[in-house]
Amino acid sequence: MVAGLISIIMPAKNAADYIEECIDSIVDQEEQNWELIIVIDNSKDLTRSIVNIFAEDDQRISVYECDEGLIERLQTGYGFSKGEFITRMDADDIMPTCKLKELKRKLLEGGEGSLSTGLVKYFHADQIGEGFQNYEARLNRLCKDNNHYQEIYKESVIASPCWMIHRNDFDKVGAFDSVMYPEDYELVFRFYKNKLKIQSSDKVLLLWRDHANRASRNESNYATPHYFDLKMKYFLELDHEESKELILWGTGAKGKSLADKLQALNIDFTWMCDNERKFGVDIKGVIIESYEVIKTRKNIKLIIAVAQRNAQEKMKVFLTECGLTQNEDYYFFC
Repeated sequence: MVAGLISIIMPAKNAADYIEECIDSIVDQEEQNWELIIVIDNSKDLTRSIVNIFAEDDQRISVYECDEGLIERLQTGYGFSKGEFITRMDADDIMPTCKLKELKRKLLEGGEGSLSTGLVKYFHADQIGEGFQNYEARLNRLCKDNNHYQEIYKESVIASPCWMIHRNDFDKVGAFDSVMYPEDYELVFRFYKNKLKIQSSDKVLLLWRDHANRASRNESNYATPHYFDLKMKYFLELDHEESKELILWGTGAKGKSLADKLQALNIDFTWMCDNERKFGVDIKGVIIESYEVIKTRKNIKLIIAVAQRNAQEKMKVFLTECGLTQNEDYYFFC
């Protein structure tokens, strides 16, 4: 391990349209004590030629190949890294010039047992969709509140190309040895599991490119069922208590999907909603109850599958009145 050195792990596949701009943004960093490890996966375009030119000009840049999946490319890159500090970068995004310096500063401020992150900003050649705008706003709100883990079961609470961690801590949490996709979200669950403290910067540290060929838009590993599988795995491992009644709130498509997963695992649960027309209805062999009975229940854990923000805010008020605490007694799953 080289003290003070930042290792940047970058998987790349058919990234010729964007990777030159990405690497330029790394070369232009205020913090210059870094190594960039690029791992290419059988690219059919000019990605390999572009990165080889950079590697010939700058000895801090190295290029390797791995024709397996994304997790394997990340593992390969990490295996060749030497830095005391570890971060990831995606080949289609851009680093503001202060990124590495600021992430390192915040990480040193937190010390071992922490990781650092910062604000993000999406950009697109045309227009950013509403979903990405909402996700950007959510991540940045979590940074400003410095309360990321409270919403860990909704979506990933840290942008995958916007964190830095001490190598020793990264090894302790299992590095890039993700057990399932989405690999970036699974890694954040391991941060949560190991109780790493998050140090948030108030600066924009990632320019996050949205485009039609993003993996999150096109690859099956990032489809909704994988997210629910991941959330359920870690909820059952970290936050479920068999001594408490498990309640599922929500009977829409996402609620039914979660019910399927609970039943497949032979886990007993009570099913509730706030739609009067469904009270007393049998769905998947479970009689739906009114959410109002929560007032009479003791020793409960709730997983909530209602996505509308206005509805969630009303739920929070109701559950607080019932003496329940978010991320201790109830968890939003969407």
